[in-house]
Amino acid sequence: MLINKGKTKVVAASGAGMDRKTAGKYLRLAKLPSECRKEHTWRTRKDPFEREWEKIEQMLEINPGLEAKTIFESMQREQPGKFSHNQLRTLQRRIKKWRATQGPHKEVFFEQEHHPGRVCASDFTDMSDLGVTIAGERFDHLMYHFVLTYSNWETVSVCFSESFESLSEGLQNALWEVGGVPARHRTDRLSAAVNKDCNPEEFTVRYRTLLSHYGLSGERIQAGKANENGDVEQRHYRFKRAVEQSLLLRGSRDFADRQEYKNFIKHMLERLNAGRSKRFEEEAKALKPLPAARLDDYKKQDVRVSRNSTIHVQHNIYSLDSRLIGEWVRVHIYADKIQVWYAQKLIETIPRFKGAGKHRIEYRHIIDWLVRKPGAFENYRFRDDLFPSSYFRMAYDWLVQYNPNRASKEYLKILDLAAKEGESGTESVLRELFSQGQQITAEAVETIIKSARQTASPAQVLIDDVDLTVYDELLSAILKEEAERREGEQKKEEHKEEVLAHA
Repeated sequence: MLINKGKTKVVAASGAGMDRKTAGKYLRLAKLPSECRKEHTWRTRKDPFEREWEKIEQMLEINPGLEAKTIFESMQREQPGKFSHNQLRTLQRRIKKWRATQGPHKEVFFEQEHHPGRVCASDFTDMSDLGVTIAGERFDHLMYHFVLTYSNWETVSVCFSESFESLSEGLQNALWEVGGVPARHRTDRLSAAVNKDCNPEEFTVRYRTLLSHYGLSGERIQAGKANENGDVEQRHYRFKRAVEQSLLLRGSRDFADRQEYKNFIKHMLERLNAGRSKRFEEEAKALKPLPAARLDDYKKQDVRVSRNSTIHVQHNIYSLDSRLIGEWVRVHIYADKIQVWYAQKLIETIPRFKGAGKHRIEYRHIIDWLVRKPGAFENYRFRDDLFPSSYFRMAYDWLVQYNPNRASKEYLKILDLAAKEGESGTESVLRELFSQGQQITAEAVETIIKSARQTASPAQVLIDDVDLTVYDELLSAILKEEAERREGEQKKEEHKEEVLAHA
């Protein structure tokens, strides 16, 4: 700039803060100093792995997944004392450069363009690590997670396993909440759901029937390629983070019951989906209409009640009333419950177990025969199920200690009282006996229950005669008030006529 203004080279160099010779060099080259800088392509020190590099390169070509540290430790063992620990970083940099220039090509992810109403994606996600509790007890559960890929509108359903029943219930809940049906449904390979079904072919038929009922086309991603279902996988992370933040804001992870927890999740999803309303409206217009009705989201199974008064359902044992022994019943298996039907009538609804090898014996189903066969109680396979609460267990342990010969008989009589007189009342009596340090016997429990049931005779109720003069006085007051009102109106009319006549 100074040269262009006619200044001499000496003056211009002095004004630019550089030596005259340096200024002359830049003027001759007609380049800025930054344009004259050469890239640093030479080594500043000798490469310690120069002789070993050919061998290292062969190892990487055979096994590209080898880490630099593994190779370095192998070289240290083969040539003790030649390589020091501070040279590891040098090898890591060189291997990193080799991978970027000569190593195997890395997988390329292609960003997809989404279209309204075309694809919905779903998957299961484990929520147990959030530490939610129901009435103080840990609530381990899964969420069936459904996402519309264009608008990212999402919804969830609480479930306990990756079963067909959970998939069917969650998908149908989502579609009916959306109010329409997209063109395609994308999932992973549903391996967990297939393996939980006794017959994989039956699962495939049922799943295809479900898709056909709603006019959906099924898509499955490749094994081990979760990125292909990236919309729902990313929503898993963001949804769980939103739940975690909402729980922190709430100040407690404990809920009174499942319904309160479901309402909490529902309100949180409403807030999340509120920001997607515009794109969701676009997507809703492109959805196909729903069918006339839902498809049954349960599995039917006919089982026979064994002589043990139990049925086996999905590798678990449930008890039924002893009257049904030998009869065939139909079981509807839902995601979180089982319903037992007999003679086209619902006779029992039982919470469904998670997993296999578990049992649920309801003492009311078998207590009448246990009282007749008290000797069977001590070694009964499912005896622990016959203690409704800790106080019943304490009562049995007390009887074993102080009345071992009659412990089973006395306890079963107490359990029979619970079945006939009410479990909560019987438990209250046991709690009272323990607090007072009294003996635990069936007779003592029955006596207290019967005495509490006796109620005092109703007290005599006297109702005074109604004084009708009160109504007469009220009516007279109303009539008097009405007469005064009419007299006032008449005087106004007379005064008005006088004024007109005078005018």
